[in-house]
Amino acid sequence: MGEILLYAVAALLYAALAVQFWRTRARAAAPRPAGLARWERAAILVPLALHTWLLYAGLFAAPTLRFGFGQALSVTLWLAVLIYWFESLFVNLEGMQALVLPLAAVCVIMPAAFPGLTAPPYAHGVGYRAHLTLAMASYSLFTIGALHALLMALLEGTLHGDRLGRPPGRGERHAGGPRLLAGPLASLPPLLTLERLLFRILALGFVLLTLTLLTGIAFSEEVFGRAFRFDHKSLFAVISWVIFGLLLAGRWRYGWRGRKALRWTLAGYVALLLAYVGSRFVLEVVLGRGGA
Repeated sequence: MGEILLYAVAALLYAALAVQFWRTRARAAAPRPAGLARWERAAILVPLALHTWLLYAGLFAAPTLRFGFGQALSVTLWLAVLIYWFESLFVNLEGMQALVLPLAAVCVIMPAAFPGLTAPPYAHGVGYRAHLTLAMASYSLFTIGALHALLMALLEGTLHGDRLGRPPGRGERHAGGPRLLAGPLASLPPLLTLERLLFRILALGFVLLTLTLLTGIAFSEEVFGRAFRFDHKSLFAVISWVIFGLLLAGRWRYGWRGRKALRWTLAGYVALLLAYVGSRFVLEVVLGRGGA
């Protein structure tokens, strides 16, 4: 009962902060000063610390390891909030907080709603935990990358519409005339800065995904006696790795950017989600059974 209360408190704190950012950024009548207020930065750490404890208690301190799509989503959003908190020290990303915090409010309670399945005995070893940590870190970075891609598409579409002379829609005018960007878009860095940040995130995520696949191969050979198990998880993980590898190579060799880069980013992220989160959802919720 006490653990359920902690999940509820963490979700409510995330939700309260999400409302704060939507009211002061997303629905603001005029652009706000850049950056987070000190109390906002400190307030984010409160549910984040509680979220950290809940994940540690569920994944590492518990006598038996239970893991499923609920834990995967919770870990991913925890890392996303953490990374954005650190990134906001150097770049103005307050517009992203309005998107990340509502997702964190939902995903923090996922392990309570969908506790997952008890892991087999071999999953308690150091090798598996290292593989799991690398996988969740790469998922989180690509989650941030996908959010960046979506926001960049929205920002580019808004600016493109204004350049074409499209009349401002409802709520796009104020006393000084039409407003090009408003709410969270007005709080974001320039598009080129976001693009550079996107590729830094994707490059780091690609390195961690590569390590995830390598440790997965080593772990599979140690436990199952073969280096590669051909299943849905492995297939989509490799597809995602290939997509992001081609995207980074295209960026380095041909200077890929804009909509082409955004499409490749989202395609790779969807494949990565299907590699684990989607397969676990089907196994646990739709089929009601476990899987390796």
